[in-house]
Amino acid sequence: MLKHLSIKNYALIQELNISPSDNLNIITGETGAGKSIMLGAVGLLLGNRADTKALLDENVKCVIEGLFEISNYNLKNVFSKEDLDYEANTIIRREISPSGKSRAFVNDTPVTLDILKKLGVKLMDVHSQHETLQLGKNSFQLKFVDVYAGTLQLRAEYNRSFQLYKQSLQKLQILEDESANAKKEAEYNTFLLDELVKANLKEDEQESLEETVRLMEHAEEIKLKLNQTIEILSQGEYATTSGLQQVRALFTNLAKYGDTYKNLHDRLESALIELNDIAGEVEKEEEKVSFNPEEAEIAQERLSSIYQLQQKHGVLDISSLLQIQSELQHKVERTMNLEDEIANATSEKERLLKETQSLAEQLSKKRTACFSKLSTQLMSLLKEVGIGDATVQIERKQIELEASGSDEISILFSANKGIAPQELAKVASGGEFSRVMFCIKYILAEKVSLPTVIFDEIDTGVSGEIAIKMGGLMKKMAQNHQIITISHLPQIAAKGDQHYFVFKDNSSAKAVSKIRELQGEDRVTEIAKMIGGDQPSNIAFENAKELMQST
Repeated sequence: MLKHLSIKNYALIQELNISPSDNLNIITGETGAGKSIMLGAVGLLLGNRADTKALLDENVKCVIEGLFEISNYNLKNVFSKEDLDYEANTIIRREISPSGKSRAFVNDTPVTLDILKKLGVKLMDVHSQHETLQLGKNSFQLKFVDVYAGTLQLRAEYNRSFQLYKQSLQKLQILEDESANAKKEAEYNTFLLDELVKANLKEDEQESLEETVRLMEHAEEIKLKLNQTIEILSQGEYATTSGLQQVRALFTNLAKYGDTYKNLHDRLESALIELNDIAGEVEKEEEKVSFNPEEAEIAQERLSSIYQLQQKHGVLDISSLLQIQSELQHKVERTMNLEDEIANATSEKERLLKETQSLAEQLSKKRTACFSKLSTQLMSLLKEVGIGDATVQIERKQIELEASGSDEISILFSANKGIAPQELAKVASGGEFSRVMFCIKYILAEKVSLPTVIFDEIDTGVSGEIAIKMGGLMKKMAQNHQIITISHLPQIAAKGDQHYFVFKDNSSAKAVSKIRELQGEDRVTEIAKMIGGDQPSNIAFENAKELMQST
């Protein structure tokens, strides 16, 4: 439960500190004094998004800190799962810098807002007027029934199954769409693949063919020049090798006269060997060169086929054609395999559908089983808060499977005898809505071990004896939960174990909200003012004392 709340530089609050009681805490004050601002600050501790506009002084950091005593609420696993240090007295802090940066901490460990929200829902249930409006929605009513029926775990199990079922539907749809598209393209892809397979392409053959064609096209010129080379090197009257042999012979005689001549002789010897080798290679190449029209035609036709395939597929080399062939092979095989995949996906979808339907049926049975007991308890509580002729019925309508099951739950209500109950949103007045919501919260408090429940003017539209009864029920709730109630009713304020008064201080240049705990005569005076205005009469004081004594 909340042991201490500190708010600095938030909205109209310069600095505020409270240490609420473990039981029933009442917060009162004039409209606009800042009561609901406190709720906004608490919301930040629970993971709500921050706004720099909320800073009272735009040059100073806003800090909101709550000390929670959590030893009795089995939260160690939550801390462990989020890798947080568990402390029986846990401190949650939010900071908003003037630059707009927001940070959150749990026991001085930085955390994300998502983690703060996960922890916050375990610590506090904050009722607001907006939540009362949610009461008219079927989704809220369904969740209320699930909490009462104890089906939250089963609902979570169902939801996991439902999500898997939805994923199986999506997978099947994707496969069926793919199959439809594949069938449209299958014939053409098969034709393209057959064409490439028949071409029997080899990785490096294009370069070899292009070289062959070039040789064939210039065979006569090549043979002529090779013959001319042979003539110059070795076969002509003035052949290069013959002249080099004569020079070598001359240096054979000169070599004995010094190392210089010997080195020149050796180099001439090497050059002659190399030249003879070149001449031999040229002769071999010349013998190879021949023009074969049939071979040239075959190579040219093969190249033309390759060029046509490359142009058709928009590529420039055989490697790309082979890659396309591989992709087409995969597509054709994929088309053949899709039917098997669709059959398997269909079977999996049917299996998950049956599992999900079975869990939905279990959910429905457990939900409907509690309708009678829940409506009876609601009517009993409504009588206590002044709606003596209240009739409550809970109806279930079968719907298509969705995230919450196959049930649409409607809480039907009538405040008047002889009038058939209808949907809450259509028939309940503002005051009745508040009381129905309060009774629901009262029932939920019995089912959920929340440390702290906060009510923001849940007594709207209520007065007199009814307010006294609502206050009595709050007092009873506070035996097992810490209750913090923002109220404008003296009957409820008088029930508090601790009473805080929020007021606006206009003594400086900028108005600020402040809070102080009321005790003794101060508290009697405040309750008397709630009864009789700023100048309460003696009767108002007596009434205030009487209300306080009746607690």
